[in-house]
Amino acid sequence: MYLNNTFVHHVHFWLKNKEDKAKLIEGLELLKPIIHIRDMHIGVAADTNRDVIDRSYDVSLLLLFNTLEEEEAYQHDPTHVIFAEQYAKPLCSKVLVLDNVNI
Repeated sequence: MYLNNTFVHHVHFWLKNKEDKAKLIEGLELLKPIIHIRDMHIGVAADTNRDVIDRSYDVSLLLLFNTLEEEEAYQHDPTHVIFAEQYAKPLCSKVLVLDNVNI
C-alpha cells in the first residue's frame, strides 16, 4: 500500500531516566484525541540487529497527517503543548524529529 497525500512526523525520544518510560508513554497516549492526526503509532525499538539500525532511543512516535497544515495545527494544539511541556521536556535528554512528505 502506498501512502498518498501523507505528511509523516516521526519522533524519537531518549529518556534522562530509563525508569520514566511508562510516564512518557502515558503522555504520548494523551495525544490520541487530537483530531488532526490521521494515524498514530507509539513504539519501542524492535529486537533487530543490523549495522544500519539505531536502537539507542527509548520510545518513538509515528504520526501521519493528510497535509502539512494539519501537522502545523497539531503543533499548536493545546494537548500537544501540554505533552511537550509536562512530559517531553522534563523527561527527555534528546528528541529527534524526522518530518517527510511524498515525492
